[in-house]
Amino acid sequence: MNSALNRLNALATLALMTLGVLCGAASFLDVFNSPSVRANVEVVKVIRFRRQLTGNEEVNLTLNMSVDLQSAFTWNTKQVFVFIAAEYETEKNSLNQISLWDYIIPTKDEARFEKKVKSKYLLIDQGSNLRGKRVDLVLHWHAMPITGRMILGNIAVSSFQLPNAYT
Repeated sequence: MNSALNRLNALATLALMTLGVLCGAASFLDVFNSPSVRANVEVVKVIRFRRQLTGNEEVNLTLNMSVDLQSAFTWNTKQVFVFIAAEYETEKNSLNQISLWDYIIPTKDEARFEKKVKSKYLLIDQGSNLRGKRVDLVLHWHAMPITGRMILGNIAVSSFQLPNAYT
């Protein structure tokens, strides 16, 4: 005859084993999801391009974006973190990457949007490397699951040329 403590132990073990199997299945099924993200981001205006007193260059931009991240959501997705990065090359570094704007998308319904925004963060370069520089805009996303590994992705969305003179 089993005591109440033995029955409670068996019930807790069954519940934890079931939860573990469900978490493993969710993580396994996310491997087969390959999101087809569509995005278009354009620089509408260079608001300010100046040299700081420290010698660094600073750029403030207005962006027009159209993004569809609904395919990044599955039944195991908690939220998606998305950001736009400016990428450019200098003599010292083959890749400089600066985040201009970011957003946390909590639901699939909010994953499709069109916005005209000012860059949330300034594009600041240490030195005088930005005048006349070609800058690529890349959309990055991190799909954060309820359980399992985070799914990362990015797509190049556009590029633009900075002016040769400060504004």
